[in-house]
This record gives sequence, structure tokens and C-alpha cells, in this order.
Amino acid sequence: MTDPTRRNVLRGAAAITAAGALVGTGAGAAPAMAAPAAPRRFPFLEGAFEPVTEELTAFDLPVTGRVPRELNGRYLRNGPNVLGLEDPRAHHWMLGDGMVHGVRLREGRAEWYRNRWVRSSQVAKKLGEPYPGPVPPDDFPCNTHVIPHRGRILALQESGPLPYELDDELNTVGTYDFRGTLQGPLTAHTKFDVHADELHAIAYYPTWDHVRHLVVGPAGRVVRTTRIPVADAPMIHDFALTEHHVVILDMPVTFDPAGAERGDLVPYVWNDRHPARVGVLPRKGGAVRWFEVDPVYYSHTLNAYEEGPHIVVDMTNFDAPFLVAGNGSGGPHTAGTPRLDRWTIDLRHGRVRTRTLDDRPQEFPRVNEALVSRRHRYGYSAAAAEMSLAYQAVDGTPPDGAFSNALLKHDLLRGTCDVHRLPAGAAASEAVFVPSDPGEGRAAEDDGYAIAYVHNPDRGASDLVILAAQDFTGEPVARIHLPGRVPLGFHGSWIPDA
Repeated sequence: MTDPTRRNVLRGAAAITAAGALVGTGAGAAPAMAAPAAPRRFPFLEGAFEPVTEELTAFDLPVTGRVPRELNGRYLRNGPNVLGLEDPRAHHWMLGDGMVHGVRLREGRAEWYRNRWVRSSQVAKKLGEPYPGPVPPDDFPCNTHVIPHRGRILALQESGPLPYELDDELNTVGTYDFRGTLQGPLTAHTKFDVHADELHAIAYYPTWDHVRHLVVGPAGRVVRTTRIPVADAPMIHDFALTEHHVVILDMPVTFDPAGAERGDLVPYVWNDRHPARVGVLPRKGGAVRWFEVDPVYYSHTLNAYEEGPHIVVDMTNFDAPFLVAGNGSGGPHTAGTPRLDRWTIDLRHGRVRTRTLDDRPQEFPRVNEALVSRRHRYGYSAAAAEMSLAYQAVDGTPPDGAFSNALLKHDLLRGTCDVHRLPAGAAASEAVFVPSDPGEGRAAEDDGYAIAYVHNPDRGASDLVILAAQDFTGEPVARIHLPGRVPLGFHGSWIPDA
């Protein structure tokens, strides 16, 4: 493999994989007569995951309830939505072309809904559109997150591609490299510290012998890069930030060079020989301290903060092993479901204490963004039955009744959880907290709304559901009825009007 870019490291096997599935036992061998096989399922292309096939624009959306007049801005969410797929055997959910879904709210109205593919060079070609300018290295239609940053809207991906900038109506502007200061990849999960006015990232790449901590300063430029040596090129999907430290989660999912040479779609494997550990890096510079932990696979961090000589990290974790490439189902595979855990790093005694905060299946934890890197009380997460089932897609999958759909609000001070239950078939995406008054520093931490895209099985389309965070189990304040589906995907942001 002479050119280890994302296109051949993570995507280059489409033709090889499809062809390999069709190869017989030998050249010229006559086909054997056999009973017809049962149809193969690809759960990440079906049901709540099924990709949509067109871009929609709709104005003056119908609403059940009342859109709060103080919500003026856009709610955007990114996710994989494969375009032009010919053979599902050559597809992996996490490599689907990025599509951003957005709703514009203003003065109590739902002004519009739009969904747009991120126009990378590949997507532009599939759509028959020109791609402006030269194609950047590792080009990819970023499908994992979408964030605001200093007046820009950025679609993010990890391990290679540059972010793509979108305009206010979700049209693709082009790649963005922080004014020429980003050298190499960023991450899908940046952390913005409003107190320091800094954007942080942990970047990794399959051919590096290190990962990088990046800091983007107030002028929108990368002002500091710290290289952190690691073995085996681990996948570091997320990290955590506190007031004075960066927390690096180095778990046993590592790059597989042999798989990349074979052309595996996702050449990352569970590596029992790779120690599970947590690193603590001072934000102002210095050596990383490493702490061993039992092997798990973290999926996402909720938040982290300092408490005397301790660092507290709340996160969702899967039991080992976690198979990124799955078991032929077209997505990741696990033997269990993610739960909400707390890891307390004892800097004085050099150890990590772990405990489960909530063991019900849940994913995509979020916090009030004003508290990133500071102590939080509340967290929000989503439970989607179809996601739990898809991750465990094997012969004899658990019955549908084993999982349910809900949005969760955790009170981590009291140790309680409010559950907003949703009907069967109402798959819920990530819930993002939006403050009632972002300019009011004295407001309660949960004074605001939790908003999420939720499938409406009665309509065969999605709603943007707005819950009052302080009346979480009550009826939604508003259900905004969208003209189409928003497939289960990844992450999003509320982008308030300036």
C-alpha cells in the first residue's frame, strides 16, 4: 500500500470485497448446487438506518405545540447517508457519505428544514456536479459531527480528512484548514472551552506513531500542537477536557496493517495485546501520565472536571471486545450495549476507580456546552432500540422487547434519571441541550430544552422534538413535523443566531 490515505486505508476495498464475496472455489470450477441461502440482513441499511435518497427543502413546517420564541438559530445534525450504493456487501455504516439535516427556528416559527450531502469530491462526482479546485488529500464527505466555530459551520471527521465548511443553508463552501494552520487530520469530537475561548482536539492517523493534541486559539488558528507517543496506532474517537488537563483514552482498538493491505473496509481490530490506559496531559504542556484500566471500549465522553486531586470523567462504554468492522452486518458489532460509567482518576495515588452510573442501553451523551471542562450535574443521552439491535446483529438477535426508545436526563448529583419514553418504532437520535437564555450566566444548569430528531412511525417521517429540560418526562413543548426521515446517525449542534 504505497499511498496510505483515507481513501485506500478505509475505503479502497469496495471492489475487492464485493469481488471476493463472489469468487468460487477455483478457476473454472463448476458451480455447486445448493439450497437457496436465507436473505442476508444489513441492519445499518434498513429501518431507522435506511438512507434517504434525495435532498429536501421545506418552509413553514407544521408544529404540534409551541416553538419557544427564545430559540432562534439552527439545529443541525450530521450522519452517514450512503449515496449510490450498488452492493451492500461493500458498505460500512460509518463510511457512508455525510448528510447534514437542519431546522431553522425563529421567533416561535419553524422556518425551514433542509438536508444536504457534504460535497466532497466523491459526492460531487456521484451527483454529476463539478468540484471546485484541487482535491485535498484524504478527501471524504465528513459524516460524524457538525459544529459552529467563530461564525463558520464545520462538518467533522476523524483520522484524515479536512473539515468541510457549510453555509447557513447547508450548502458546501469547501474544506477548511483553520487559516492554513491545520497540518494533518482533526477529529470528529472537538471540545470548546468557553472560559478559555479555545477549541481542543485529539487527532490520530493510521500511519502515525503518536497522536496529537491540538489547540485552536481565539483567532481561529492552531496555536499549539503536542505529539503524544502511542503504540499500535489506536483509534481515538473521543477524549475529555478539564480546566487544566486533557484526558486521552487509549483503548485496544488499533490499526491493522494486514487488513489495510487486504483492502478491508475498516482495518481496525480489537487488539488484546494493546494495553488499555488513560493518559492525563497538562493543558499548558508537560509529560503525559498514564494509568492502566481494564479493557473496555469507550464510545463517547459526556464531560470531565477536576475535584481536588481527582479527575472525573463521565462516558458511555461497551464491554470488550468491540469490533469496529462488525461481523458482516455492515456496521460495528458488540456482545452488549453501552452504559453510562464514571471513571475517577486519582492523580495523587496513580490509579483509576470505575463505576457504572446507569446500566440501561444508551448512547450519545451530551452536556450543557457551557460546562465543557467544568463540573456538571446533568447529562442527556438517547436509547434507540434499533441501534442496540443492529450493534448485536447476529443469528438469534435479542427480541425487540429487550430494548426500548427513550431520551434520558441524568441528575448525577442525586443519582437519578428522568426517562422520556417514546413509542415503539420511534427511534431517537442524540439529544442536544439548548439554554433558554445563553447570555444569562446565573441561569440554572438545566434551564433550557433538550432537542432531538425522533422518527414518527405514524407518519413514516421524523419530528424535531423539543422537551423542557426541567419537565423532561412531560409532553414535548413542540413537535416539528419534517417532510422526510432523518436516519439514525451521529452528532449535532445548536447554532444560535449571532
